[in-house]
Amino acid sequence: MTSQRILTTYTWAFLAFMFAPLLLMVVSSFNDASPPTVTDWKGLTGKWYAFFWMPQDALRADEVLRSLDRDRFIGCFGNSLVVAAFVVPLSLLLGLAGAVLLTRWRSRANGMLWWVLLSPMLAPGIVLGLSALVFWSRLGVNAGLFTIIMAQTTFVAGYPMLVLMARLQRQPVELEEAALDLGATPFRVFRRLTLPYLAPALISAGVIAFMASMENYNTTMFAKGGACTFATEIGAMARNPNGHPPVINAVGTIIIALTVIAATLHTWLSRREAIK
Repeated sequence: MTSQRILTTYTWAFLAFMFAPLLLMVVSSFNDASPPTVTDWKGLTGKWYAFFWMPQDALRADEVLRSLDRDRFIGCFGNSLVVAAFVVPLSLLLGLAGAVLLTRWRSRANGMLWWVLLSPMLAPGIVLGLSALVFWSRLGVNAGLFTIIMAQTTFVAGYPMLVLMARLQRQPVELEEAALDLGATPFRVFRRLTLPYLAPALISAGVIAFMASMENYNTTMFAKGGACTFATEIGAMARNPNGHPPVINAVGTIIIALTVIAATLHTWLSRREAIK
């Protein structure tokens, strides 16, 4: 067997290992069986998707769906959107500040600052969540959405910082120095040169921060108190001793579909701009 065949076999095995569970999840989301399964086919159904809009009478008539609290699930999803609405801009601001500091400030302390600013990404989510809970409780703030926002921001801000640093490192510093020599203030240089150059990276970093906030479980779980988010509610549903409801599979399928559509649209727009 040649090295090329070995590499091809490994690649296909890796792809199967990565995507086969997702494919099984999608298939089981259309199976009229609970807990989800693909080996015991009970019939094709779309009720796991209709759970979010079906009438209350139909909801109460189904022995599986009537045990789920739809209003709570939707409310937890709304909480995640509220949290992300604060986490994303805060993470972008902190990440931008860290990226500018590490790329523009020349000092022997840069190496230490690098590890200090990245340490929240390396710390376990449990530690960040408990730290935020203890810190804010000492200040008289009860655990809830606020502590979730603070804990998530500490962790998520590292992603925009890395993305923006990669972009800033490709920007010629001579442009900024020339603008300063011509009399521009540092703020004007940042607003007219640096910020427009960072615009594509800011959009990408914002998307990454949003996704990281929505799917964050460990940090949120230990900082939420009596509140709930999309990730923690799905986690609670998955811990059902009788098996998790197929609604979770339906939600996962919707997320996959939205991701594929967004990626396809981005690729199409990028190619269209390249042709122009």
